[in-house]
Amino acid sequence: MRRFVILFAILAAGWPAVGSGQPAIEEFYRGKKIDLVIGYSPGGTYDLYARLVARHLGRHLPGAPAIVPRNMPGAGSRTAANFVASLAPRDGTVLATADQSLALQQAVGDRRIAFDTTRFIYIGNPNVENNTTVTWHTSGVRTIDDAKRREVTMGATGGSTSSQYPKAMNALLGTRFKIILGYPGGNDINLAMERGEVDGRGSNSWASWKATRPQWLAEKKINILVQIGLKKAPDLPDVPLLMELGRSAQDRALLRLLSASTQIGRPIFTTPDVPPERVAALRAAFDAMVRDPAFLEDARKGHFEIEPVPGAALQRLVAEIAGTPRDEGERLRRIIE
Repeated sequence: MRRFVILFAILAAGWPAVGSGQPAIEEFYRGKKIDLVIGYSPGGTYDLYARLVARHLGRHLPGAPAIVPRNMPGAGSRTAANFVASLAPRDGTVLATADQSLALQQAVGDRRIAFDTTRFIYIGNPNVENNTTVTWHTSGVRTIDDAKRREVTMGATGGSTSSQYPKAMNALLGTRFKIILGYPGGNDINLAMERGEVDGRGSNSWASWKATRPQWLAEKKINILVQIGLKKAPDLPDVPLLMELGRSAQDRALLRLLSASTQIGRPIFTTPDVPPERVAALRAAFDAMVRDPAFLEDARKGHFEIEPVPGAALQRLVAEIAGTPRDEGERLRRIIE
């Protein structure tokens, strides 16, 4: 419990002051292009939030560089994360977004994490949001109890939350999810649900459903089985929290740890070893952007919710999750590997 008190304290930390651009920073960024590497295919939440950021962040950076989104899907966003960790220039000209659970995967000893998530430099998260596990309306599965009675095929991108949540529910709640891996992005899983290839989707944020598929919600095309977060979304009062469904105190603590990654949201980060003055400029630009009326209006038109977390707080949160005690991490690894 102490660790989660620390998580809440991290997220409650005040925003850093927004400073003015230094001449050297302006000279460096003027006329340059910043790549924003997106670890998933087009059309999903990570892609859409990243493109929203790309449209506005450059105006708040000294020198006003162009920010160009670049999709690099693969391995549940590990392909993009590995590129940023090992191959991308370390000068502040590459940004990225990747799965929010990478720090947790590192904590549980996932051998496919060939990089240290704590060495990425976090610029900010535009929105804290609960995730959901859903089924298609024709699946015949409307609740978690239904998923305990029959096999339910669930689409997933890889070793991300889209497979972690169903695996954890199978192990700790007794559900019978059959996970179908290999989809390049969330939009591909949505299409698979519509076509009847799978019964449901292992993970998508509640904000994403409202932004990208409002008609599905209005027409009750999806059943929301569970929400994943540290507290219920105000407009999902009757959908249970995953961390409350564990059958023992130990299981509930493990599910709470799994749920903590939702606070990382749709993170924007840069490469290790970027000069501190450029990190400060990027973080200040992000802080200014999320307060900019033009950005907020663009988000409103796109049905994006904005509840940002500043870069320094995000950095501490990632370090806290990645530093999970070994025994807890080992048990969770056995469940979600």
